[in-house]
Amino acid sequence: MKVLVAITGASGVAYALRFLEALEELNISYECVISDAAKKILKHEVGGAKLDLELCYSEHEIEAPFSSGSFRVDAMVIIPCSMKTLAAIASGYASNLITRSADVMLKERRRLVLVPRETPLNAIHLENMLKLAKLGAVILPAMPAFYHRPKSIDDMLSFIAGKVLDALGIENNLYARWGGE
Repeated sequence: MKVLVAITGASGVAYALRFLEALEELNISYECVISDAAKKILKHEVGGAKLDLELCYSEHEIEAPFSSGSFRVDAMVIIPCSMKTLAAIASGYASNLITRSADVMLKERRRLVLVPRETPLNAIHLENMLKLAKLGAVILPAMPAFYHRPKSIDDMLSFIAGKVLDALGIENNLYARWGGE
């Protein structure tokens, strides 16, 4: 499996870092693309040192292989997904590598997982999410659960990374699953 991971300018880049780490732990092949806004947020939220930006495509590299449906990527995850990016995808506005790649995933009927990180949500956000869900995208908000009794922020990040892996059909044990207790 090959996964395209996009990081956009919403708070919560730590979710993306934990997800990339999980892919590496599971030996899952991936490509990375990051928006300019996400680079700024990365520096602000985590100091920027935990992601080698040289390994990520820029949102401006529209000629990247995965901007075409003829390049085989099995799934795309946008984590975190800003409302700007979500709105662009919902309206078919493929103005950069991230939104173009998401458009390719939809047109090729490949798995697209969006991890929005915004609160509160307004009616426009909800309508855009509904529109994308109807088109086959998985909307997986960054809403960590507490039934597994997280003891750290990493436990909460791992929960979301595990749920994204679940949405991709990738076996993982990043979080304790509900046992009916």
